[in-house]
Amino acid sequence: MLRIKNLSKSFNIGTENEVSIFNGFNLDIEEHKCTAILGPNGCGKSTLLNMIGGSILNDGGEILLNGEDISKLKEDKRAIHIGRVYQDPSMGVSPALTILENMSLADKKGEKFRLRKLIKKNNIDRYVQLLKSLDLGLEYKLNTKVRFLSGGQRQSLSLIMAAMKLPDLLLLDEHTAALDPKTSHVIMKKTKDLIDKYQITTIMISHNMRDAVEYSDRIVMLDKGKVVFDKPSKETSEEELIEIYKAKLIQDIA
Repeated sequence: MLRIKNLSKSFNIGTENEVSIFNGFNLDIEEHKCTAILGPNGCGKSTLLNMIGGSILNDGGEILLNGEDISKLKEDKRAIHIGRVYQDPSMGVSPALTILENMSLADKKGEKFRLRKLIKKNNIDRYVQLLKSLDLGLEYKLNTKVRFLSGGQRQSLSLIMAAMKLPDLLLLDEHTAALDPKTSHVIMKKTKDLIDKYQITTIMISHNMRDAVEYSDRIVMLDKGKVVFDKPSKETSEEELIEIYKAKLIQDIA
């Protein structure tokens, strides 16, 4: 489904600040599964997600989505097949537009359209049903501008918008990190429900080991651009992951 082959990426090449993040990195992502990517700051989690999504280009290697190398495609071309929810609740939505306008934009992804013909009345019932699944009452606020929504409401809307066209791949970039614990739990539950319902292949970056164990199918841990742990979530515990983190921290200090 998604195969990363011999990937390489460095920053500040040719300067004294040159940093190599990946060198010959390989990873296969299973179809219809949620893979959680864990690791300390600087391990390459966000860089990997950005290279898959296209906001950062890799230096070498291949990123194969359904057998096609997408590593040279621009971000907007990849977005036709890849949905993404960001850490910042405002990044996946347009705060100045209404909920209805935001959903209509998401529904037009990959298509040519005119703004004045953005909203189609025959789509509204479908949007209402999608919003009802969130159980947040957003279906009654279609004409409310998104800037008036709470962080949790925005992130829920971002999630629905990212998944509404059933992308081949969904990228979750620490999408609950900016939320309070109670709201984070709600969003994670809705994320799991959505992924399971539509069988969307998902990569989820997280710092929350409990969420990784509870809501993913597989856990991959990175350290210094390499895979140091790869196990099905049901065979893993939060305590095991914490012990690995502690061991790595002691090793780095030593």
